[in-house]
Amino acid sequence: MIQLIAIDLDGTLLKNDKTISKENKKVLRLAKEKGVKIVITTGRPLKAIHHILEELNLLDEGDYSITFNGGLVQKNATGEILDKITMSLSSIQEIYQALFSLHLPCDVVSDGEVYQLPSDRISLYEAATPFLNFHKVKPEELQETTIYNKIICATEPDYLDEKAAQLPSVIREKYEVIKSRDILLEFMPKGVTKAYGIAHLAEILGISQSEIMAIGDEENDLSMIEYAGVGVAMANAVPMIQSAADVITRSNEDDGVAHIISQYLEVE
Repeated sequence: MIQLIAIDLDGTLLKNDKTISKENKKVLRLAKEKGVKIVITTGRPLKAIHHILEELNLLDEGDYSITFNGGLVQKNATGEILDKITMSLSSIQEIYQALFSLHLPCDVVSDGEVYQLPSDRISLYEAATPFLNFHKVKPEELQETTIYNKIICATEPDYLDEKAAQLPSVIREKYEVIKSRDILLEFMPKGVTKAYGIAHLAEILGISQSEIMAIGDEENDLSMIEYAGVGVAMANAVPMIQSAADVITRSNEDDGVAHIISQYLEVE
């Protein structure tokens, strides 16, 4: 029996216009009423998904989210952090230098704050994530005591793919480097994945791996698709996700989340 459902946002729960369909909302409500944990599992910080959690009625004491691609496990109602892995300032500087040399933008995310470092290419992150606070800063202005969650590189898809292929091998060896959307390349501490966050939350809740369903569409969802007892790929998912999944559901435009949950939980 499925006890926890980990759900990605963009391209999965959200339609292309960033809304949640009535059918998806209804089925998630029914699943929660049956006692199933509905866990939004995203690269975004909690502040950037609060409106979604509110819309889905996921702000009760027993509701949780996995944020920063597994970097934080948090209680939705209070933001209390149950587990975290962060980045050092030296790591931020190392990745920034690699991106700067490739003429790629660099946004450093610290909870709800984003520090935009100098670049000769405009970042698309602010337009893509309007719920955060953005600050233009120089590298030397970053503080050692600040908690840094991840780095985002946001630019046009073709340019991003071309330049990402030129990243030094040492960067890919030392950090988790994954695409979360066609315009977003994310850098996190080694070992930080959505599967890591889900496994930690499941341990806290006493839920076994076989009782977990994970639903996603993009490269950063691969770890949780492979980890979950039931790994679900959207019909619009990238090929690597569809290949790794146990089952493929409908697309994000066709209530794919509601469709697969209804099948497994017999709610409708």
